[in-house]
Amino acid sequence: MELPRRQFLQLAAASAVLPAVSHIARAQTYPTRPVRIIVGFSAGGTADIIARVTGQWLSERLPQPFVIENRTGAGGNIGTEAVVKAPPDGYTLLLVAPTNAINAMLYDKLDFNFIRDIAPVASVMRTPGVMEVNPSFPAKTVPEFIAYAKANPGKINMAIGGIGTAQHTYGELFKMLAGVDLVPVFYRGSRPALTDLIAGRVHVLFDILPSSMGFIGAGTVRALAVSTATRWEMLPDIPTIAEFVPGYEASSWYGIGAPSNTPAEIVETLNKEINAGLTDPKFKARLAAVGGTVLPGTPADFKKLIADETEKWGKVIRAANIKPG
Repeated sequence: MELPRRQFLQLAAASAVLPAVSHIARAQTYPTRPVRIIVGFSAGGTADIIARVTGQWLSERLPQPFVIENRTGAGGNIGTEAVVKAPPDGYTLLLVAPTNAINAMLYDKLDFNFIRDIAPVASVMRTPGVMEVNPSFPAKTVPEFIAYAKANPGKINMAIGGIGTAQHTYGELFKMLAGVDLVPVFYRGSRPALTDLIAGRVHVLFDILPSSMGFIGAGTVRALAVSTATRWEMLPDIPTIAEFVPGYEASSWYGIGAPSNTPAEIVETLNKEINAGLTDPKFKARLAAVGGTVLPGTPADFKKLIADETEKWGKVIRAANIKPG
């Protein structure tokens, strides 16, 4: 039996609406159970703090708890792989950090492709690095440091909290652009590297600002410059490295990712709620307490940031011939 034309058109229109209605309903009901945010680093670090601040905000805004799970090991790769292998349903998320971009170029044989397998959801925070020395070191400015390094090639020890870390790549970028020879001294983590800098056993460290803020304030280390392109509002009297080394820029950024193929409406829901947090005074204050500033944007903005940073640090890794430990 043939359907009357009007009835046929009504049915066709209704069927076209069904997928859209289904997507809207899914976004409105998400989440219906607890959500995990996996952090590939130990509790108490910058990445962990950002995940907990973000998770608490999302728990207050959405009808389910967002639980932080620390999966450490392999420079964050173990935690990342756990998210890559999780169902793309919005219930397993990743705290994304610069290490993800660095590892994508550092390791030749990973069981995942970070750019392909993790969908950017929302950027959360940016924080600078800081070039710092022991207070007894003779150089008090970046130009003095460069002059001293060129006069004493191979005699300045540069502390590094692990191969391929931000400390490592920040320092190698400085060596390349400033044309100086610094001797890398590797540690198992940033805290031992900072401890030896304070003790005077090494001379310079390119640290992530949150790790060193208290020591800079106490005068146990001397900050020569921040690594961002412009001066940092929390340390306005400290110059940038770029003021003396043109083209130098390095900063750490953090955000939330999900397994690829996570429904777009779930990504949009999370992005919307996270960006709402980035305008909230209490949320912003908690990020400021660890030396960061908010980094709002769309998933596309975050995707571009990750791609740009991956390309940038890939060039440094190749030029400095950095290999996994």
